Amino acid sequence: MNQLVGRTGFCIHPRDALKKIPKVGGTKSVNLEKIRALAPTHVIVNIDENTKETADALAGFVPNVIVTHPLAPLDNLALYRQIGHAFKVQEKAEALCVRYEIEYGKIRAVSFKAKKVLYLIWKDPWMTVSRDTYISRTLALVGLETLPEAAAARYPKLDSLDVKGVELILLSTEPYRFGEKHRKELEGETGLPIHIIDGEMTSWYGPRAIAGLGYLARLSASL
Repeated sequence: MNQLVGRTGFCIHPRDALKKIPKVGGTKSVNLEKIRALAPTHVIVNIDENTKETADALAGFVPNVIVTHPLAPLDNLALYRQIGHAFKVQEKAEALCVRYEIEYGKIRAVSFKAKKVLYLIWKDPWMTVSRDTYISRTLALVGLETLPEAAAARYPKLDSLDVKGVELILLSTEPYRFGEKHRKELEGETGLPIHIIDGEMTSWYGPRAIAGLGYLARLSASL
């Protein structure tokens, strides 16, 4: 952790170790001057989470801007190696690869019953995920097939909550903090089974994705 000089407000693990690390804003509202004052040699950005304008501005004063964009579960392997190479911790990166491949192999050995799901990430307006996303492809590993099948946007807004063909609604705990209140309201409105799902386990690539595979396997088996 002695190499880490700054983080966004969403970078929260491991909690105890990060308490003293300065925050530099959110993913969409990065405080460039705070970053400049911290004088990092490397900054990690993500195509989905950070704007191109932010990345371009950072490139003006940070020597190494590392761009990430995982789109499928196995992209974690390339991500581990990318970060491992950048920070000269290749052995640790390969150890993560081994752990991920073991958990991935366990999932691939199971035949999950397919379920059509609506995975909601926001309210007012309702927002979901297209199949061209890391989240959707990760859910598909355990038989949870997201709807709609086709969408113009990767994170489409829904004019109305169309549940045609939906067997199950999943309310993610992030980025919107869906909770039990929302679950009960939607259950009454739609008559469908509604489940709260840990958004970290579905959308956080990197080391947390290893735990995510086991979590999703258990969740799917319980539905």
